[in-house]
Amino acid sequence: MNPVAIGDLAIGGERRFALIAGPCVIESPEHATRLAGELVTIAFRLGVPFIFKASYDKANRTSGTSFRGPGIKEGLRVLAAIKARFGVPILTDVHEPSQVHAAAEVADILQIPAFLSRQTDLIVCAARTGRVVNIKKGQFLAPDDMAHAVAKVRDAGNARVLVTERGTSFGYHNLVVDMRALPMMRTELGVPVVFDVTHSLQLPGGGGGVTTGLAQYIEPLA
Repeated sequence: MNPVAIGDLAIGGERRFALIAGPCVIESPEHATRLAGELVTIAFRLGVPFIFKASYDKANRTSGTSFRGPGIKEGLRVLAAIKARFGVPILTDVHEPSQVHAAAEVADILQIPAFLSRQTDLIVCAARTGRVVNIKKGQFLAPDDMAHAVAKVRDAGNARVLVTERGTSFGYHNLVVDMRALPMMRTELGVPVVFDVTHSLQLPGGGGGVTTGLAQYIEPLA
C-alpha cells in the first residue's frame, strides 16, 4: 500500500493515524473558523496530523428544505481563509464536474460522496486536477467493488487516491460497518483507507426528513 502525500503529511505511511474532521457543512464563516481553530489546537497537542473537512454544499440532503450550505463561491472563500489562517490541508466534497476545478484551487483533497461513487465523469474530472481524490464507498457497494472506482482515478493519470468506509446499508434506515472492509480495501486495492465513523452511524431517512444517527457509539466504533 502506497502512502499518499499531502504537503508534509502522509496518509497511509509509517504514521498510522491522521485525523480528518470538521463540520459536515459550513454553517457560517464564524462557526467553521472557530471549530477549525479548536481542532488544530487539539491535533497539535496530541501530535496528530490534521486535515480540515467541510462542505460548501450538501447536495444529497434527505429533504429538499434542509440547509445545504453557503454555496460554492462563499464556501470556497471560507475554506481558503481557514487554510491560510491555520496552514492546514482542506478536504471538501464535489458533486458534479462543473464544480471540480474551482474546488481544486482551494482544496487539497476532493471528496466524491458515497452516493456518487460510481459517477465516472465526476471521478475522472477530479482525478485530472492532480489533487488527492477521496472516494467514499457507496452504502450499496462491497469492498472489492471499489477497485473499479480506484481504477478510474489511476487510469486518468492520478495515483493519489484514498477510499473511505462509511457503512453499508442493512435493511431500512440502518447502516452497519464490516470492519473486514478496512484491511480488504487497504490490502487488495493498495490504497490508504479512511474510516468515517460519524457517517457510519447515521440512520438514513430515519429522522423524518432530517439526518439522525447513533452518536453515542462514535467513541467505541472509532
